[in-house]
Amino acid sequence: MTVRSERRAVITGIGVVAPGGIGAKAFWGLLTAGRTATRTISLFDPTGFRSRVAAECDFDPAAQGLTPQEIRRMDRAAQLGSVAADEAIADSGLEKGALRPERVGVSLGSAVGCTMGLEQEYIVLSDGGRQWEVDHEYGVPQLYGYMVPSTLAVEVAWRAAAEGPVSLISTGCTSGLDAVAHGAQLIREGAADVMIAGATDAPISPITSGCFDAIKATTPNNADAEHASRPFDRDRDGFVLGEGSAVFVLEELSAARARGAHVYAEIAGFASRSNAFHMTGLKPDGREMAEAISVAMRQSGLGPDDIDYINAHGSGTKQNDRHETAAFKRSLGHRAYEVPVSSIKSMVGHSLGAIGSIEVAASALAIEHDVVPPTANLHTPDPDCDLDYVPLAARDHRTDVVLSVGSGFGGFQTAMLLARPGEAP
Repeated sequence: MTVRSERRAVITGIGVVAPGGIGAKAFWGLLTAGRTATRTISLFDPTGFRSRVAAECDFDPAAQGLTPQEIRRMDRAAQLGSVAADEAIADSGLEKGALRPERVGVSLGSAVGCTMGLEQEYIVLSDGGRQWEVDHEYGVPQLYGYMVPSTLAVEVAWRAAAEGPVSLISTGCTSGLDAVAHGAQLIREGAADVMIAGATDAPISPITSGCFDAIKATTPNNADAEHASRPFDRDRDGFVLGEGSAVFVLEELSAARARGAHVYAEIAGFASRSNAFHMTGLKPDGREMAEAISVAMRQSGLGPDDIDYINAHGSGTKQNDRHETAAFKRSLGHRAYEVPVSSIKSMVGHSLGAIGSIEVAASALAIEHDVVPPTANLHTPDPDCDLDYVPLAARDHRTDVVLSVGSGFGGFQTAMLLARPGEAP
């Protein structure tokens, strides 16, 4: 029997840095307009790569308030996460001085850490790859920090003056969901009163692009970057790499209400599973994702009929789209055919570890505004994907409970239920 904690974790602040716009308002505007932020890569010269498109953030760290020293010290992923955290804290209305620092923690997710900083420094140390033995004297003082992914969480903890539990969750493409879930669990068990939770990744670099080229996971549709990400479409041919960050302020519900905070949504239930099967392969029956969904529902006290919207992983590969379609049917039964489903990766790409938290932001805002964002570029549905995938245009729809799911290399599967405050039993 699942025992539900009396303490409930809720979102009271949202910060987003995403392709197509900086800030939660710009992000939501992009999604509800059905606009795509995918384009030809500009962060490096992609000539010679199989896939030359990505969803990049138009991000100027100085314009977002980072100091020259912070810009020099931080990898791009840390910059994105720090700016998102600043927005989330400001949005929550929390006064830093009013909090006991040992009761404030950080749970940040990332799949590839400081990839851009590491790659840039390797180029310098190896003289463009010409020297097999690198000269460490050319390295910047921050090089060790780039090597250690926990640096990302530390940067956010410093900004939030958080002296409680601080962790970096790295579970591939489910990192963002898992980091938010970990933060919520710490709130529920009483280990912290406030958690700064979310994820960040900045993987658009030659090494990452080369890795995905090698396994042909990313789209080769370089001639039409705007329409290259096509989840659930018959003619899709791979995902579009992205970057970004979403960070949240999580609090205990009664404390948030006592201070008059605006509550976006409750983290009502979550679960993760592994397929113990293949590094990149997925079983077509979706059993392990279905199990995660079922456990999350039991934990929350909610059932299939309570779910109003599914924020899908929807990466835009045939294997993934069919896998999670089967998982929805297996876990939700007939209700799977009645609930609107969409993939925001069609608009903001797949930012690896960060995308789970970005999708949590979209889910919370869907509850806030009673609007389901669309699946862009879905013109010719895959006949094997026969659910209501909300094509092309946003839909006004009463949304009290959202199921958000993630699927990652290594077999990771995570499900999270977000609910309008008061909806979960």
